Amino acid sequence: MRLYVPVTLAELDALTGPTLTLESRGAHAATPQLVAELAAEGVDDLEEVEFVAQLAAADDSLVLVAADPAVPWLRAVVSVDVPDVSVRVLAADGASDDELAPSAVHVDGPLTGVRIVCAHVDEPEAASDIQAVMGGDDDAIERLADRDLLWYDATELSAIPR
Repeated sequence: MRLYVPVTLAELDALTGPTLTLESRGAHAATPQLVAELAAEGVDDLEEVEFVAQLAAADDSLVLVAADPAVPWLRAVVSVDVPDVSVRVLAADGASDDELAPSAVHVDGPLTGVRIVCAHVDEPEAASDIQAVMGGDDDAIERLADRDLLWYDATELSAIPR
């Protein structure tokens, strides 16, 4: 299953190569619930569904950044492929908590040696919008939502600009 795992740049900096250990943690995926919700809106392209899951992971990355102001203030998401049996869909029964995105999953880790497919990270200029979001600026929330995350191959993780 392709997962979109919210991380911080500090987590990426701690890696020694293009693999990671996934401890027990939340992530996002193209879950059956997300596929059904988007199909009801006329979206049936898997790439679009996965993009929505990636955006949800970016939102969760912002929460991680807010929890640790010492990390670089940029959203980051890593894409990984893991066995389906290692993942629990959180919103599968339709009775999920309103706080959960329909793409929410839980990785039953630890999973060692998980190969990173790629990373998606804010451009450095987004840090000012993230700082404004942390200060409660509603306009900054919209500006941040309009920003696309930049794509990086797994071999480029150490070269991501800050």
